[in-house]
Amino acid sequence: MPDSVPARRPRDSAPGQDPARISAPARSPGRRGAVQPASVPLRVAATRAPLPAIEGGFRTVLADPPWRFTNRTGKVAPEHRRLDRYSTLDLDQVCALDVAAVAASTAHLYLWVPNALLPEGLQVMAAWGFRYISNIVWAKRRKDGGPDGRGVGFYFRNVTELILFGVRGSMRTLAPARRQVNMIESRKREHSRKPDEQYELIEACSPGPYLELFARHPRPGWAVWGDEAAAEITPRGQVHRGYQGGELRVPYLDAHVRLPSRAADRIAGALRTAYEDGATIRELADATGYSITRVRSLLARAGTSIRGRGRYAAG
Repeated sequence: MPDSVPARRPRDSAPGQDPARISAPARSPGRRGAVQPASVPLRVAATRAPLPAIEGGFRTVLADPPWRFTNRTGKVAPEHRRLDRYSTLDLDQVCALDVAAVAASTAHLYLWVPNALLPEGLQVMAAWGFRYISNIVWAKRRKDGGPDGRGVGFYFRNVTELILFGVRGSMRTLAPARRQVNMIESRKREHSRKPDEQYELIEACSPGPYLELFARHPRPGWAVWGDEAAAEITPRGQVHRGYQGGELRVPYLDAHVRLPSRAADRIAGALRTAYEDGATIRELADATGYSITRVRSLLARAGTSIRGRGRYAAG
């Protein structure tokens, strides 16, 4: 079966156009605020494609629902009329998704939820047939490793988001999870885009087959569902300066904290590419926030030929 669904119907298409070409709204957050008049629709609601299904069900589900906030069109809201980042669903619509029908009888759920909607997130988890176990915190970092203070919120400036972890049936995490801390530290990118580190963490800690709901990009080895999941679809919403992240997107690490093996291989490869393109070890240390010793170790892990002082290595 295909591992993605087709794009949404364009907003100027005819009402009778083939509903099989229309699918689910994508992604999350915004913030609370003034109530919008119920009589003013933001856009025509799309008919959602059915959820992917496989024999035996998906053993791991990742979901980033397009949560609807009270202030639907505020400056940072998903449905801001000019920025038009993505469509949203209300709580009843999210709960009504029949995730239980496509998940295995023993399965894991990783559910993204904004800090302000934690009770709603727990309600969705229960509606989908999972019980809450724990959570993973995404701490958004600046280039220097400090907290990214550009977050929003009426009570505190939010620099974190939560993944609620739930279990259906009885299934522990895999062995690598015993060493995995429940935190991801990385720089943020476009509005609502989640860190790529989540995939490595989930694949190390939970078994496949894998399903991502409200996906914005296809991923090898995963079935994906959402109106921006297909490779040929460009996600809605303008990319703004400050949300793009750096060229080297690496997790912030305290001294002496070890990287998981797969993450270390990925970062080592990226550092080798930058180094062989002419960057110095000190420049790589400044760009990542890592010590020179850690950068040297990662370059060695990638089999990098180190240049002598003041010159490039011979090709």
